[in-house]
Amino acid sequence: MAPKDPKQSGGFFASIASGLSNFGSAMSKSVTGLMGYEGLEVINPEGGTEDVEEEATKGRWKQEDRDSYWKMMQKYIGSDVTSMVTLPVLIFEPMSMLQKMSELMEYAHLLELADKSEDPYMRMMYSASWFISVYTAFNRTWKPFNPILGETYELANYHGITFISEQVSHHPPIGAAHAENEHFAYDITSKVKTKFLGNSIDIYPVGRTRLVLKRDGVVLELVPPPSKVNNLIFGRTWIDAPGEMVLTNLTTGDKVVLYFQPCGWFGAGRYEVDGYVYNSSEEPKILMTGKWNESMSYQPCDSEGEPLPGTELKEAWRVIKGPENDKYQYTHFAHKVNSFDTAPKKLLASDSRLRPDRYALEKGDLSKAGFEKSSLEERQRAEKKNREASGHQFTPRWFDQTDEICPTPWGDLEVYAYNGKYTEHRAAVDSSNSDEVTDVKLTEFNPWQYENLASA
Repeated sequence: MAPKDPKQSGGFFASIASGLSNFGSAMSKSVTGLMGYEGLEVINPEGGTEDVEEEATKGRWKQEDRDSYWKMMQKYIGSDVTSMVTLPVLIFEPMSMLQKMSELMEYAHLLELADKSEDPYMRMMYSASWFISVYTAFNRTWKPFNPILGETYELANYHGITFISEQVSHHPPIGAAHAENEHFAYDITSKVKTKFLGNSIDIYPVGRTRLVLKRDGVVLELVPPPSKVNNLIFGRTWIDAPGEMVLTNLTTGDKVVLYFQPCGWFGAGRYEVDGYVYNSSEEPKILMTGKWNESMSYQPCDSEGEPLPGTELKEAWRVIKGPENDKYQYTHFAHKVNSFDTAPKKLLASDSRLRPDRYALEKGDLSKAGFEKSSLEERQRAEKKNREASGHQFTPRWFDQTDEICPTPWGDLEVYAYNGKYTEHRAAVDSSNSDEVTDVKLTEFNPWQYENLASA
């Protein structure tokens, strides 16, 4: 039996899907009457086609900044701009991408529920809900800083989790992360691919994500949907993630297929997620529905995908309410990610928290943040030039490049594997008897493996 597609099902999700089938292209409109910007699409996610001219005047860009940015960027339309363009700090949030990778840990209690579950399909449901939960962080429209080669991020003092991420490659930009506690082990190699479209950008998650639930040793693999950032230049920036998320149990063959609805007229379908947990015979066992920025619910279903009689829709996950009027729309957990309260003993000098550009932006000093960002990028280029001239090769500290090439829907990926050295390092540091007390904030950011080359 073929898997039921929530977009085509005649059952539970049919009425939702049919109402959205024609929305996608109808809600966009080209900017007109503005010299030099003809053809750029502006989309108001809460409106229709009549108010896009007004929407085009909104957003965080000043007129002069917008004009300058467009003159620089228009030659890149249709290109992958992942690491080609230097962007102004006014569109950044005070966080590195390595830190943002850790925000998936906020709702790690879902993995404890998954690991303890006796029902294999409930196990898949909780795991899928965990992966969906991170989209509340990705819904922020500020850009995180691109990590410097060798930069790291450590998260401690949260649900017994050990988390380490590292920028393992600069060209192409690749980050790797490992997280673990008594219930799970999580590993990701992430390489983003983009397509710049003028007033929007498509983001393709070229990555390999594995999750091991420790009690039974089951291995889950995730393929997430692509994302689209709308209104980069004109209008208020917003993010959509239309497409399928597939979570496969490599041990049993069970899987979860969830469809992220595209945003339609006046916000119809925005954030909505619908789909099923399937057994290895591709029969639906549990239906899932919700919004990726709010909550996910589930209900047992029959082989046609219809809710079983006598059952009810139950909530699996709900987003925790964040601080009011937060400048960067941070959650309470995002503030913890930036805080030294979640830093382990003797924080690595390569940690993202110590970046001077990030810290300056957090304090509201855009001028200093821009200067420090440029200084770090210049030093990174100088180190690369001198390192290569001396015949040296960069080697990640906590991850090893493997011979495995992972195919994804958007291209092949070089896989990096956690080498276990960070666990050994952290155990040695935590067991040391040193009573030395230092202000970690005074530590100079140092991701460089070749300090003598960086300063040459």
